[in-house]
Amino acid sequence: MSVSRSELLRWQFDLTWSLFDHHLAAPAPEDFLWEPAALCWTVRPDGTPDWADTEPEPVPVPTIAWLTWHIGWWWSVALDHANRRTPREREEITWPGEDSAIAWLRGLREEWLVVLERLTDDDLDVSSGYPWGEEAGLTFAHTVAWVNSELMKNVSEIGQLRLLRSARPKASG
Repeated sequence: MSVSRSELLRWQFDLTWSLFDHHLAAPAPEDFLWEPAALCWTVRPDGTPDWADTEPEPVPVPTIAWLTWHIGWWWSVALDHANRRTPREREEITWPGEDSAIAWLRGLREEWLVVLERLTDDDLDVSSGYPWGEEAGLTFAHTVAWVNSELMKNVSEIGQLRLLRSARPKASG
């Protein structure tokens, strides 16, 4: 059986999304802003995420809220590039809150599926500067593979945070 590169990338995306869908099924609103460590990145009440242009050392532990914003940010910009729109700046993309975050991410998935459905192997060979810049000399196939990898990484981080939160000792009343 022969599988095209675009079919393989779509399969990988679907596999990654199925893992994410598992974690999106049951978060409680209080899970999003739970701070797992003293040094933590989260989002502010206005939806603005913590950020540093140079990654700090040590790296702050992100909250699920921050991670869902992060996914929404890079995925929105990837969609801008894929659809030949002017890419939004990071500061333009705010977190919609715990009541809307999952719907936001599911909506981005639907938009990304449209991109994946129209992709041919020739489309994958087109030059793409996202996320590394034009000077990297990479293709849209690299962008799609990066989206899959970045989503998989962020999904595992969210899953780990959910596990840690659920494993905490319960406060006695």
